[in-house]
Amino acid sequence: MGASDHYETIVIGSGQGGTALCQALANAGRRTALVERAHVGGTCVNEGCTPTKTMVASGRVAYLARRGADYGVRTGSITVDLIRVRQRKRDIVDSFRNGSQSRIEKTPNLDLLFGEASFTGPRSILVRLKDGSHRTLTGDKFFINAGCRASVPSLVGLESVPYLDSTSIMELDAVPEHLLVMGGGYIGLEFAQLFRRFGSRVTIVQKAAQLLRGEDADVAAEVLKIMQEDGIDVLFNRKVQRVAKEGPQIKLAVVDGENETHTITGSHLLVATGREPNSDSLNIGAAGIAADKRGFIEVNAKLETNVAGIYALGDIKGGPAFTHISYDDFRIIRANLIEKGNASTDNRLVPYTLFIDPQLGRVGLTEAEARAQNRRIRVAKMAMSRVARALEVDETRGFMKAVVDADSGLILGAAVLGLEGGEVMSMILLAMMGKLPYKVLYNAVFAHPNLSEALNTLFLESNFTS
Repeated sequence: MGASDHYETIVIGSGQGGTALCQALANAGRRTALVERAHVGGTCVNEGCTPTKTMVASGRVAYLARRGADYGVRTGSITVDLIRVRQRKRDIVDSFRNGSQSRIEKTPNLDLLFGEASFTGPRSILVRLKDGSHRTLTGDKFFINAGCRASVPSLVGLESVPYLDSTSIMELDAVPEHLLVMGGGYIGLEFAQLFRRFGSRVTIVQKAAQLLRGEDADVAAEVLKIMQEDGIDVLFNRKVQRVAKEGPQIKLAVVDGENETHTITGSHLLVATGREPNSDSLNIGAAGIAADKRGFIEVNAKLETNVAGIYALGDIKGGPAFTHISYDDFRIIRANLIEKGNASTDNRLVPYTLFIDPQLGRVGLTEAEARAQNRRIRVAKMAMSRVARALEVDETRGFMKAVVDADSGLILGAAVLGLEGGEVMSMILLAMMGKLPYKVLYNAVFAHPNLSEALNTLFLESNFTS
């Protein structure tokens, strides 16, 4: 092994955190290697945010086209060309991916290696390159940004059924006749609504008693109402016992809350029951890196593992699995290692948006979480049907909700389920970041008739409950 195989810093995985980090380290003068198994950009660019939101945009066009008569616009029969939808998605993904890869390749002090990395010790990795050769690299510091993948449940018969996951479903060339969706979480709901809008019959099979188990019950109930209004069937308290393919049909044997078995039949099956970390291929045990029982790498508030000089960022460390959190992890490491700062994940606000339509924007504590902490709170809630802009564009589904500290008036959390809910939530996020009491938003002058103006009305005293 020569000197060329030693790097000051080695980044494993080019997700949103790793891509930015390797360039920052190299630009700071540190000889850096980025090892990527598949393609630059990680889940977000290749299988997550970029492709799904591209397809969601196509679904929304189909939805609005079918509603043309509501706005006095006559349209003909609406059909979806899934091959064209897919190609548009592929073109945008390629553009994003290739742009990121080009910037990496042009960065001085940075080597991009395509291959699979595994630790051989706390300061060395073996890289199985795509051409079949092997290369051993040593480094002073390692940064693991290897992400997660769709998990496969232990289910009788699944191995013999051509099921879909969150990646393969976006490669279909024809709209499914009847899509069965296992899982009522974020991924399952986005694809359920999307393919309903494309023209599929859709049935969601949910093991729990509500959708979105981490959200407040009233939020989950309103999301359910929206799904049902869109023509999606949702079955609760259904545990799938086995799956089989009979001719062109897929059959699920499910047990309900009364312990009775039912058969659900469809043409396609999407398994959306969670994600698992890619730590199993990294041989982290050889480096002595600690992980929890699910394989998520354990880190402290500065993203350090239990092994000095080894860090983990993004989805592989567990916690909120969002692109913007991976990128903020990069900022924490940059601040501490390059800028000599003292950043951490302590008290970090975690906003996110579920891209069903209307969107669900969320930040901070839910009402249930706040009550579980025995906080003195007040809850402001208002239907989107009271928002002028929503009425004007005839999209009034959902509601806005904010949890406020009863003593200080500071906003503890919010859920905005409605037209551009993620954008409106971001207004509340800014208030939370600035520690502004809710009355500042109540008294603020917002341009009329923007959606943000609804924050005036949300915080009317008449909308509060204790």
